[in-house]
Amino acid sequence: MDRLRKALDFCIRHQTILGYSIVSLLTAASEHIFSSVVFKCPCNSGNQLYGSFFLLVPAFVLLLLGYMVNARTWRLLTGSCSPKKRLNSSPWGTCTRYCQVLVPVTARALVAPLTWIAVALLGANFYECAASGNSLIKHLFCKGKGQECQDQLLKIPCDENLSAQISREWLSLQAQSQLIGWSLIASIMTVALISTCMSRCCSPVSYLQLKFWKIYSKKEKELFEIKAKEHATKLAEINTNFFFEDTDPAPFRTPSNEDWWKISFLYTFNPQEQYYSMIHKYVSTNRGNSTKFEEEGQDLTVLAFVDEAQPSE
Repeated sequence: MDRLRKALDFCIRHQTILGYSIVSLLTAASEHIFSSVVFKCPCNSGNQLYGSFFLLVPAFVLLLLGYMVNARTWRLLTGSCSPKKRLNSSPWGTCTRYCQVLVPVTARALVAPLTWIAVALLGANFYECAASGNSLIKHLFCKGKGQECQDQLLKIPCDENLSAQISREWLSLQAQSQLIGWSLIASIMTVALISTCMSRCCSPVSYLQLKFWKIYSKKEKELFEIKAKEHATKLAEINTNFFFEDTDPAPFRTPSNEDWWKISFLYTFNPQEQYYSMIHKYVSTNRGNSTKFEEEGQDLTVLAFVDEAQPSE
């Protein structure tokens, strides 16, 4: 039992890293299935198109899925095109807000597609097929060797002996793919480390307060979902009873549309005030009626978890 509790504590403490690791492993497994079962290089003039599609199109689909499963994407977009929202915000401010939110969202959404491309390059099947039909590769491998060499180059993905024969003077297509793959992985890790260091260096709060803030955000989300279910169930019960039993419903307060709008705004950090979420800010400013509620701060990427901790789709 103690080991199970320790394992659960470990998963909770490192849920972000574990989440990315699981996504990467599932992506790598999917790539392996595609390359070994689905992918069949045609070994003709369509090599470049076919190989490029398998290398890039699944990555693009994974990028779109990354946007779709991120709560901040929908928190930003929901209601942003309503007439009321357009009247209350300037185009420049809206554009700036979109960029501030979409940059970290894109960084997270890129985990799966970059994993797909990196694993595919290490496996080399997709690149070998695409590169064998590329005009630049044809020029490097078949310079001064005529059309026969170019025709043979197209058949490399289907003939290992032919691949070894043509690749004597240059790095084989498989070796090129693996070198590009390792370079991509090294670049991703370097950029991730630098961006994480910069994000932590620019943190507006201390290390322990940041840990407390994340705990608060998680607990607020859990309690919000519990309370929302209870409230919705009670309201549905009152309305249903009135419909079937024709009894006057007891007064039952629900948040107004204005209240929902106020707690749905994207969180912006204000160093002059200590609000841990939009609900916290709403409560501390007399249901958002104080002028302090209108004050905006900086939308910092290090505090992006505040919006992401809110109830998901």
